[in-house]
Amino acid sequence: MQFPHLFSSIAINGMTLKNRAVMPPMGTGYGNSDSTVSDRLVAYLSRRAQGGTGLIITEVCAVDPRGKGFPNEMGIWSDAFIPGLARIPEALHRFGAKVALQLHHAGRETFEDAIGTIPEAPSAIPSVILGQPCEAMSLERIVQVIEAFAKAAGRAKAASFDAVELHGAHGYLLNQFLSPFSNQRDDKYGGNDENHARFVLEIIAAVRKAVGDDFPVWIRISADELVRGGYDLSFMRKFAPMMVAAGVDAIHCSVGVYSTPGGLSIASMDTEPGFNLFRARALKDVVSVPVIGVGRINNPELADQAIARGDADLISFGRQHLTDPDFINKAHNGELEDIRWCTACNQGCIERLSFEMKSATCSFNPECGAEYKSQPSKAKPAKCVWIVGAGPAGLSAAMAASARGHKVEVFEKEGKPGGQLLSASQPPHKSAFKDWVTWSLRQLKKSSIPIHCHRMITKEEIKQHMPEAVIIACGAYPVTPPISGLDSEIVVDARDVLTGKVDLKSPAVILGAGYVGMETADYLLSKGIMVTVLEMQAFPPVGKLAAHGYWLHKRIKSAGGRLLFGAQVTGILAGDVCYRQEDTERMENAAMIVTAMGAKSDNSLEEVLKELNISYETVGDAKSPRRVLEAIHEGHKAGEEI
Repeated sequence: MQFPHLFSSIAINGMTLKNRAVMPPMGTGYGNSDSTVSDRLVAYLSRRAQGGTGLIITEVCAVDPRGKGFPNEMGIWSDAFIPGLARIPEALHRFGAKVALQLHHAGRETFEDAIGTIPEAPSAIPSVILGQPCEAMSLERIVQVIEAFAKAAGRAKAASFDAVELHGAHGYLLNQFLSPFSNQRDDKYGGNDENHARFVLEIIAAVRKAVGDDFPVWIRISADELVRGGYDLSFMRKFAPMMVAAGVDAIHCSVGVYSTPGGLSIASMDTEPGFNLFRARALKDVVSVPVIGVGRINNPELADQAIARGDADLISFGRQHLTDPDFINKAHNGELEDIRWCTACNQGCIERLSFEMKSATCSFNPECGAEYKSQPSKAKPAKCVWIVGAGPAGLSAAMAASARGHKVEVFEKEGKPGGQLLSASQPPHKSAFKDWVTWSLRQLKKSSIPIHCHRMITKEEIKQHMPEAVIIACGAYPVTPPISGLDSEIVVDARDVLTGKVDLKSPAVILGAGYVGMETADYLLSKGIMVTVLEMQAFPPVGKLAAHGYWLHKRIKSAGGRLLFGAQVTGILAGDVCYRQEDTERMENAAMIVTAMGAKSDNSLEEVLKELNISYETVGDAKSPRRVLEAIHEGHKAGEEI
């Protein structure tokens, strides 16, 4: 056994797990609008259980209608929810997984449209992120909510869940009572550490009484809020033994709240894997119950080492379950090369939920969230399918079309496949993007799908071979506005910089502060090149709310990079970039000028295919320059539907 510690069994209050891999709660938005369990949610969770994970904890389930964090959050505030909730353990138990229901109240971290009234909290202090007014809970209301948690736990047990987890982390209601950052009460529930702890301890005691001594109950906590005015790890080390004494059987050690700088609760690619394990170890040193470690962990080797060192007893693999639901079985069977790795890009999961108000998926796994749909049947008859372009859209299309049984060939004009991911994987902390390319090529090789590089497809070649269907995935090419001097020999494209096609020179001026420009600045600064970024917009196109954006701004500033906004470039003269900022003409000297000013779709083959009456689909950047999520998902959909 390659990972003996990860694949050893463990018991939590009589519940024996076949391994120490945990799927932690992750919001999906898959619930029904009436807060009942949907077929989609059951199929999604069942697929993860099928992948071999020992313990699966559901996403948030509201103990009270006023505690919902989003409109279609699952509910458990009535016995009427029990039959629907029971579908989850029934489905997951078939694969040998144990399942816990996470009991939740959002407190101030919600909005009126979700709950139909003003949010409630320990104190009438609005959420830093949402800014939604809220009202302080009365003593009578506190008693009602404690009772709601206890009754909810009893319903979870009645629905055949193996355990319950109390959500005491990430700035939700239990966390709000614990923290002087959000709790400024002057009664027995506020004012000092003992009073801040009272609400949570009373909930634990009430839940324990409701379910009995032999039913596993644990709590997910943020070991350190990492916000000014919040509690820190020293507080949680004192509080953890108190929770155990009150009745918890394990502690799930997360970190941060939603206003923590850098989004560490759901850490991005900018954060080191396992960054939070030292906090789990700090709690493990003061309690006798199992501790579950979590925090950007996707590698079974890292997990096995953490358990062996005693950092934690179990390991939560969050988003890795979205990217590859079979990764635990693959790790158990020694098939590490077949694991599709999570990049922690956050595009398809938390950012899609929080910023786009859409249900979650995974950028690199287009089947995530679609498990409830029937699988496409084999194509009859199989077609000769050409895919033009071997970037993320083209490779995704090739895998999907091949799975349908089509005869697929891929053509790429560059010397190797990967498209924009070859340059996107070069900036600091982004190398994992190339892992998906490696994984995709391995899957295509298994299916004997040829990829022809250095092949620019022409009308004559299409006319000669007449494929039955074509997927256009040619990507996009850089575009620049008509600026005088832009044809200077010191002007280069950002993608050529990132892929090593040009010699780096300092100082550099980058034109454009979108993600390409910012990541190129990050890359150059890491190489010791001094950088100034000029952006015509008055405000940063890459904001700081998304975790990756926050860390980009922080690293660029820390390394001495300059970001100048409202800078309209007027021309390039010798080694000077001329620009106008607030009606003032300025110049910036540069040994290298890097363009990152947008892209235009390469879809010129459309007219050829129309003329030849060949069925085609245009996907990814060839359709419209966007993110890797859209490229992979559109390619997959096109390949499935041929």
